[in-house]
Amino acid sequence: MLARDPSPTPPSLTPLPAEGVTIAEPAHANESYIALVWRRLKRSWTGMAGLILVVLLLIMAVFADFLAPMDPKATDVAFAPPQVMSFHDKDGNFVWQPRVYALADSADLDPVTFQPIVGPDYDHPRLLGFFAEGAPYKLLGLIPADRHFFASMDGQPVHFLGTDKFGRDVLSRAIHGSRVSLMIALTVVFIITLIGTTIGMVSGYFGGKFDVWMQRFVELVLAFPQLPLYLALTTLIPVTAPTNVFLAFVIIVMSALGWAQMSREVRGKTLALARIDYVRAAMAVGATDRRIIMQHIFPNVMSHVIVAVTIAIPTVVLLEAFLGFLGFAVKPPLISWGLMLQDTATYSVIGTYPWILSPVGFVLVTVFAFNALGDGLRDAVDPY
Repeated sequence: MLARDPSPTPPSLTPLPAEGVTIAEPAHANESYIALVWRRLKRSWTGMAGLILVVLLLIMAVFADFLAPMDPKATDVAFAPPQVMSFHDKDGNFVWQPRVYALADSADLDPVTFQPIVGPDYDHPRLLGFFAEGAPYKLLGLIPADRHFFASMDGQPVHFLGTDKFGRDVLSRAIHGSRVSLMIALTVVFIITLIGTTIGMVSGYFGGKFDVWMQRFVELVLAFPQLPLYLALTTLIPVTAPTNVFLAFVIIVMSALGWAQMSREVRGKTLALARIDYVRAAMAVGATDRRIIMQHIFPNVMSHVIVAVTIAIPTVVLLEAFLGFLGFAVKPPLISWGLMLQDTATYSVIGTYPWILSPVGFVLVTVFAFNALGDGLRDAVDPY
């Protein structure tokens, strides 16, 4: 007969906590999907840099009147070079308040051309400061104001990026141009996403003849040479048409030719999701097609759609800049980056007045910001 072990068997190998001591739950035990994506995105320095730049671009577009140092329609000396901010007075002494020195004709003559030598006017500096009084505007289109973020304290013209052929401040026009360029990009991408996602999910879920005919139509749209079609369609609007009508037509044309690629991508994701077990289980218990699409397929497609949107926005920005350079996107008095680039149509202007290319820098920053954000989101929503 075997002897029983007198020591009782412990019910658990994990020691019980002492009295008054609580066990902390894991930091990510109840973490939501959005919080998980945000935690992954913060690990990507390119994604965070893109996010910060995107936020700054949106702030610049919303508060363009406040951030622009001058009225974008005010004229001054044509093709004036950029004015460099200085912290020294005319004697070379360091001063705390920044200033710029406007160009003026001096008493000395050029020995070759016998023209007055143009140089900085050190006797009349233009002091700079924050929240300076300047051209009046309406903040957000509602609140009358005349304060600008950083401008000349005495209201005199200051051109940090020079002027164009009409003497208009390039920096102020570029800041205001972000409104139209980003508005076109965001509106077009919103319409593309809405149409492409809806058609892609419905076509991939139902399949059959509907999917076959829908995909033939998508292929027909994708087969069109887009650039000649853009130019042909935009020329249908007469030059005398109102600016809002022309802008709406450009947005409609870009949206009509851009949704097909998004639809094809979403359809591929939907075809894979429609064969997953939980979707088939929902079909078996009698769930409606609308509920299956909205509750089971749509949330899983959104991760791909969000990344596709961040990549599509810089594409539309580049397209608007290209069409604007050709004169087919935006008409005056609206301001956009593409319209500003029309001044660079001749090589002589670029070589003599290189600051006219300043809008290219805004386009490059925008493209980098959204591409970097899209790359970071892609790794965050699908790390595998």
